[in-house]
Amino acid sequence: MSTPQNTIAIVYDYDQTLSPSYMQDEVVFPTFGIDGKSFWRRCSEFVGDQGYDSELAYMKVLLDTLGMDRPTNAELRSLGGKLNFYKGLPEMFDDFRDDLLSAEQREHGINVEHYIISSGMKVLIEGSRLAPYVRAIFGCEFAEDEQGRITFPKRVISHTQKTQFLFRINKGLLDMSQDVNDHMAPEIRPVPFPNMIYLGDGPTDVPCFTVMRKNDGHAIAVYNPDDPERVGFKKCYQLSTHADRVRHIAPADYRRGSHLRMLLEQMVNEIASRMVEQRRAAIETGTVRAPRH
Repeated sequence: MSTPQNTIAIVYDYDQTLSPSYMQDEVVFPTFGIDGKSFWRRCSEFVGDQGYDSELAYMKVLLDTLGMDRPTNAELRSLGGKLNFYKGLPEMFDDFRDDLLSAEQREHGINVEHYIISSGMKVLIEGSRLAPYVRAIFGCEFAEDEQGRITFPKRVISHTQKTQFLFRINKGLLDMSQDVNDHMAPEIRPVPFPNMIYLGDGPTDVPCFTVMRKNDGHAIAVYNPDDPERVGFKKCYQLSTHADRVRHIAPADYRRGSHLRMLLEQMVNEIASRMVEQRRAAIETGTVRAPRH
């Protein structure tokens, strides 16, 4: 039996996609008096000299740096309230609640959900102003000791592992106790890839861009429009023009009327219109005329 596939999922990377700043630099380092340059230099040494994955490196260096002053996850979550975002956020999420779909599309049960998949710290995003609008947040996590202080990496999401969470969304397996590798027929997956849009900012998002492209999903590469060096723009240009990873690039401006906002609105509208047409066709082909006397 098929599952109603009514959901359009917009999936976001976090750092440099939703925010121009790295979350650690913005709220963690100032709070605990950590020098950012020294911190990231130490992380690079772990990656280059000892072969650490970059995400495990930053989690280890953070624990080593904090020492006995390790905070609780609750304290870190409260820091998330200080995170800042690109222009138009979180206002866009609120606008999309009511203004994105037509009355007919809503009558067909179509809805839009937002997801975040980050190699940053999940707990910070959970405490942010974005959290109330997001169906699920996936990110790196710390376990806690008996005193409640962060003590060991509980979950690590590298840029290649982020693709796992696209399939979790696709299959509706948002509970981490559920095995994403279990077979699930396409007709019972709640969010088919053609109903999904992924936003990322650069090479670390290539695995997700590739999954979207291979499965007829949609993707947008975004860049910081206020960067005078155009570093982000050049990465996105490379992904689009030379690497053929994405069809669309846009400045990370989420305000009404911006290029990115119009892209998102158009994509959602086209997906929703296709879904309505499919339902109409199903109704027509499934209707049997009553016999005439």
